[in-house]
Amino acid sequence: MKIGLAQIKPFKGDIQQNILLHLEWIEKAVKEDVDLIVFPELSLTGYEPEFAKELALDADDLRLNVFQNFSDQNEISIALGAPTQAENGILISMLIFQPKKTRKIYSKQMLHSDELPFFIEGTEQIIINQNDIQIAPAICYESLQTNHASAAKELEANLYLASVAKSQKGVDKAFIHFPKIAQEFEIPVLMVNTVGFCDNFMSAGQSAVWSSKGELLSNLDSKAQGLLIYNFETKNTTTIQ
Repeated sequence: MKIGLAQIKPFKGDIQQNILLHLEWIEKAVKEDVDLIVFPELSLTGYEPEFAKELALDADDLRLNVFQNFSDQNEISIALGAPTQAENGILISMLIFQPKKTRKIYSKQMLHSDELPFFIEGTEQIIINQNDIQIAPAICYESLQTNHASAAKELEANLYLASVAKSQKGVDKAFIHFPKIAQEFEIPVLMVNTVGFCDNFMSAGQSAVWSSKGELLSNLDSKAQGLLIYNFETKNTTTIQ
């Protein structure tokens, strides 16, 4: 199984432009026989908490159908980030499209204090089954909390997948924390980050893959868009610009 980490620079608040940007990278992933492509936190809008209320999508928003259609036609799973509307607030969500399957949604369960004025917390951990591999999604802040990874391991996750929007300070923390998580729970850890300015910080990229022994297998740089591909069976990585 191949997982592609799509390190992109989203257009601030422009959903239509970001849909086109996502499709560009999904097409590249298809050419590389990627089974699952994953985008950063709130990738469809950019990480812009102050605009989340006006940008929030319903889970069945018709604009999202293009991703399900592309998934069905090309046999590729797609996980992207977007604010979604709930009855009592806005969630930071990962929307998962798999070929000819019902759309799944995972919503961030642990929010940073800065996010509390704009978002509410999700309530349930899900597992993504991809090619019989059990993948536990995590979204940014919660991925740096050991109890989140511990709960994922209890659900028999084979891989821990962090979709983030992190500054250099956050990336530095991730590069210390994720090797420890990989070693402690004996599972590979993958992180996909954005590049470019968002909210009030510069997102620092460096999307990366750690082995189940905590070894850094590969990472992208801090500024350029790119696709980092991890082969779960061979443990090899490749990079597409």
